[in-house]
Amino acid sequence: TFISRPSHPKGDSGQLTTNVSLSLVLRCLQARYATHVFYTKAGCSLVAVNPFRPIPALYTQELMEEYHTASCLQDLKPHVFLVAEETYRNVESQIPPVNQSVIVSGESGAGKTWTSRCLMTFYATVAASSSVPKGSITAEKIEKRVLDSNPVMEAFGNACTLRNSNSSRFGKYIQLQLNRSQLLTGASIQTFLLEKTRVAYQAPQERNFHIFYQVAKGATEVERLEWSLPRGATFSWLPNSEKSLEEDNFDVTRKAMSHLGIDSSMQNNVFKILAGLLHLGNVGFCESEDESQPCTLEAHAKDSAKTASRLLAVPQERLVDVLSFRRITAGKQRQEFKKACPKAESGMRRDCLAKVVYAKLFDWLVAVINANIYADPSGWSNFIGLLDVYGFESFPENHLEQLCINYANEKLQQHFVSHFLKAQQEEYALEGFEWSFINYQDNQSCLDAIEGSPVSIFSLLNEECRLNRPSNTGQLQTRIEVALSDNRCVSQDRFWKEPNFIVSHYAGNVCYRVEGMVEKNKDPVPPELVLLLQRSQDPLLQELFPADASRSGEDNVKAQTKPAVVTVVSKFKASLEQLMEILHSTSPHYIRCIKPNAECEAALFRQEEVLRQLEACGIVETVSISAAGFPVSISRFSLICLQFSLNTLKSLHFDSQTRHFETPRPQNPPKFPDLSGIGILAASCPKISPLDLLEGRRMGVFSEAAFCVQRFWRRFKRRREAERSRSALIIQSGVRSWLARKRFQKCRKAAAVVQRAWKRWKRDAKAAEELDDADAGGTFLGASLPAKRSRQGASFRFWPLGLLPSMVPSGPGSFRQSLTLLNCLRVLQNNSPDAGLWSRPSHGVTSVRAVPQGSIKFRCRKSPLLFADTQPDAYIVTGFNQILLDKRLSV
Repeated sequence: TFISRPSHPKGDSGQLTTNVSLSLVLRCLQARYATHVFYTKAGCSLVAVNPFRPIPALYTQELMEEYHTASCLQDLKPHVFLVAEETYRNVESQIPPVNQSVIVSGESGAGKTWTSRCLMTFYATVAASSSVPKGSITAEKIEKRVLDSNPVMEAFGNACTLRNSNSSRFGKYIQLQLNRSQLLTGASIQTFLLEKTRVAYQAPQERNFHIFYQVAKGATEVERLEWSLPRGATFSWLPNSEKSLEEDNFDVTRKAMSHLGIDSSMQNNVFKILAGLLHLGNVGFCESEDESQPCTLEAHAKDSAKTASRLLAVPQERLVDVLSFRRITAGKQRQEFKKACPKAESGMRRDCLAKVVYAKLFDWLVAVINANIYADPSGWSNFIGLLDVYGFESFPENHLEQLCINYANEKLQQHFVSHFLKAQQEEYALEGFEWSFINYQDNQSCLDAIEGSPVSIFSLLNEECRLNRPSNTGQLQTRIEVALSDNRCVSQDRFWKEPNFIVSHYAGNVCYRVEGMVEKNKDPVPPELVLLLQRSQDPLLQELFPADASRSGEDNVKAQTKPAVVTVVSKFKASLEQLMEILHSTSPHYIRCIKPNAECEAALFRQEEVLRQLEACGIVETVSISAAGFPVSISRFSLICLQFSLNTLKSLHFDSQTRHFETPRPQNPPKFPDLSGIGILAASCPKISPLDLLEGRRMGVFSEAAFCVQRFWRRFKRRREAERSRSALIIQSGVRSWLARKRFQKCRKAAAVVQRAWKRWKRDAKAAEELDDADAGGTFLGASLPAKRSRQGASFRFWPLGLLPSMVPSGPGSFRQSLTLLNCLRVLQNNSPDAGLWSRPSHGVTSVRAVPQGSIKFRCRKSPLLFADTQPDAYIVTGFNQILLDKRLSV
């Protein structure tokens, strides 16, 4: 590392005696690169040199755990995990927690995308494994979804360029959302300026977006038949398809989309639209001999137009019509005319259709990803932002896209300059320290030339777009040259015939072509194309271009009303200003990615390439300021709070009598290490050891305070558990006594019932015994029965007012039958008006009355009635009811 714990002597002012030069930094980086050390700490920045080869041992799970569990990060080697762990700990240690941002910058091909991917993997692993137990499905799903957003975004937003095989053609800012427990709960993605012109135009030796090659190479045979993508087919918008890249893995993209909530049917719909765009690129036009006649399709383009219309679910005739004709309304009555488009304009309309579809599809994909990984605002409190933007670009031909990309890099460089190089030195001067200012490259004049007010390149481009006239490239070049003649960052290449202007960026001079800039800035979309897509039968296109806007689309076609022009540079500038506001509200950390050679070859370190990048990004100035200044700076208020917390917490004790915490005045206050620089608003330490002592002492006091809180908390929990146990015993004893009382009452009632039943049975048994004794003696109610008697059956009939014996067969009867008959006879004897007849023996049968009990049939061993087999005389029959006895002859 360039700046670490200093082991060499220092002067009185705390400045390093060793002078840091550009050649020294270059030799250091080259020596470390030769020994396979690719990360170097340079002041507040981490320098990462791209090795251009995979190094699995440098990004293992064990290495992540080592950096995460280290007690002192200063003792570890510089690594991308070191920056990630510092930001993670800063969120947790600061009170209140401060949001962190990691800004990854560098040229195209320097390794920014890979660095951002490593950062996301570290945060997802640490945030999910630090406190969440293994096997937690929710944490694993969040982690997996956040990580799976990378391959999907790279497939749809990255492409192979001259300088990088996986170049990001859009900018993204990812917020990793953390809750109060420092666990990852979700994320959100914000994108900037997708290079949608790449869909319809690819520079020589460059390729389209990765997703087109994945669909063309990875589709199954059934999908190829459905999407009309035979093997070996050629497409105009699919150049250099024979080149195989690691990013052409279709299965990885599909699995990631499935995990993000995009089902297979929706995926097939997306890929079908992409296949339709490939076929649309093969739709070519022939130049018409007559200007009034539209351009005809080329011979091989008819099949492509048919296939494209089928895949996009639009009528073929309508598709060809909107590409060949332009609608114009004129006159007071707003009459509509159709004007045939020349070949160039037809091609532009075709390209415009493809660009607007792909741009809408990309925005929809970002919205779907955010919907699946975003957490509710109540579920997270802080975030760590990762900024990965396109690197600085300079091609043989540079257009509006390169101007916007380099403008974004200028803004990030200005953020670094204003936040560290400029603000740090101004703070030392404000605090009254002896400080000699170190010169640095300030790119504010370049930003003024691009976006300044009142006149700048952006303002002139927007003014040309608002004027209702065809753009003149020569006139625009002259206006830029005259308006910005005082700015030394803008010049012109006199030896180039085409209109151009040169901007001196912090990373070098770039020459831009003026031709086509105004049209790209306008980014016009003919309303006929929008109306065509709104009437598509494809469900996804209907979602991208809602039908409720078709009415306004038709009105625009008829009335040709021009809404307020919102140019590309205006939208990009507004989104970039919003991003800078977020970065200013966070604590930034910088990672500078260095590209060792332009050929992207491993183990090749070109000094001139690296030297140019070091000069551009200000690494030398960063090292110089960090070496001459103070490595640690804290505010005076924070220092006072630190001392107060040490005094207060150290002497804090608990009074058992008053049951309150008390803070007596310490007689021997603790001594603090001397700080070499006490300023007006801040205190700075030239060495890290005094601050380590303070932090160590504070952590010790905090540990004691935490131990005290834990003791009281454990005591409170024990007391609460004891009270709950005592209350539970009281409740249990009450419930048990109530249950025992209910059980006793139930048993007592059961015993009474048993006793009553026993007494009744015993009484009935005694009566039955007496009746059996009477039957055995041969008498019944004072009448004697013959010893030998023919046992004939007797019948009893039921009358409504009582129970009458009927059809009672003769023979031995049971005890219950005899008892029932005896009771009937007793009732008859007590209620009969001629009760005296029962006092003497009589002949015949007397009527009985009993409670109706249904049909009763019983047998008697001996009939208690005399002469039951004979018909009684009329004068003998008495009772309440007339009893008719059927005369039965004895057999």
